[in-house]
Amino acid sequence: MREKEDSKTKKERIDRIYGGATPEKFRFAQEQRRNPTVTENLLWTQLRAKRLNGHKFRRQHPYNHFVLDFFCIRLNLCVEIDGEVHNETQNAEYDKVRTQVLKDNGISEIRFTNHQVLYEMEAVLRKISEKCRELEGEL
Repeated sequence: MREKEDSKTKKERIDRIYGGATPEKFRFAQEQRRNPTVTENLLWTQLRAKRLNGHKFRRQHPYNHFVLDFFCIRLNLCVEIDGEVHNETQNAEYDKVRTQVLKDNGISEIRFTNHQVLYEMEAVLRKISEKCRELEGEL
């Protein structure tokens, strides 16, 4: 009986962390980690190894039908970097749907442009840090 409870708990945890992501989405996320953009690399150097107030972030994390640029599981916080492609009408609509799916699953999202990451890193880190503190207060 205990094994069934443990396996159910493990499945629930995996579902919460990955939102039913498919094996294809996991492979795509792995490919994205191998080929990061310049801005993803820059922000990752600031977030990796718990460098931002001790919060552990994952990069290119598969969740549901998406790959999240950065994700803090403990806080259910997604950090996204929007390149020029996000300004196109079709992609903007996709982002709206994606944001709603994440919200419906209890995941907060904070978005930055490439320009912000490249030229306003201090402000980006301050905003992420503020969001982390806000979410910590809700735990």
